[in-house]
Amino acid sequence: MTDPAAGNPTPAHAEQLTPVPPVDLGTALSQMAGLVLSRETVDTALQLVTSLAATATAGTLGAAVTVVDEHGTRSRAASNSATEEADALQYEFDEGPCLTAWRTGEVVRIDDTTTDGRWPRWNEAVSLLGVRSVLSAPLLVGNESIGAMKVYCERPMNYGPHDEHIMRLLAAQAAILLANSQSLQEARRLSRQLTEALASRDAVARATGVLLAQGAASEQEAFDTLATAARKSDRPVLDVARALVSAVAARNARPASG
Repeated sequence: MTDPAAGNPTPAHAEQLTPVPPVDLGTALSQMAGLVLSRETVDTALQLVTSLAATATAGTLGAAVTVVDEHGTRSRAASNSATEEADALQYEFDEGPCLTAWRTGEVVRIDDTTTDGRWPRWNEAVSLLGVRSVLSAPLLVGNESIGAMKVYCERPMNYGPHDEHIMRLLAAQAAILLANSQSLQEARRLSRQLTEALASRDAVARATGVLLAQGAASEQEAFDTLATAARKSDRPVLDVARALVSAVAARNARPASG
């Protein structure tokens, strides 16, 4: 087993990292539950999540969340620049404990990046940043992994089974938070789309009614007239419909000449 005190060079980013004293896990989970209930913004919530991860695991000097979605793989709420660099190297090399935790759905631990042989390029690069121990837990929503939460330490052999248990609990809560945030965003997006679709339908229907009143033979002919006008003016049908309705409404609002 590697001696934690032996061969431990001073990290290049030591001046950027400040250890945080451990906190009671119950308090941390209570704060996490409060995030869900208070519906914090996603970015603010993730900042609080990584803070909890850093304070609930003794000796942690940096924490972050990796989110994997339609926008790609990226870090959110990294607690310092060394954490951001360590994450960026994982994405660059497409290897590392966080990506493995996400892909396998299992907790991944590195006791010493200078001796671990699973991700040689990443381990060598981050050891130069001063990262020696890593613990990463997947963010699981049902059977789907949506990312991972990770903590970094400048000392080797820093994490053990108790820290793994803590990270599983925190990652489970973080996954619920992220899933709820994504569901809320999706619900809002669908609501906007529905509102816009209904508004579009109503505007076109009103414009069609105007054209029918002006002599169009059928709804199809009225719509064809709108479509032709839109094509000639290089504008959307909806814009032409709204302009027609607005023009008729303005004309009707003018007082009749004496």
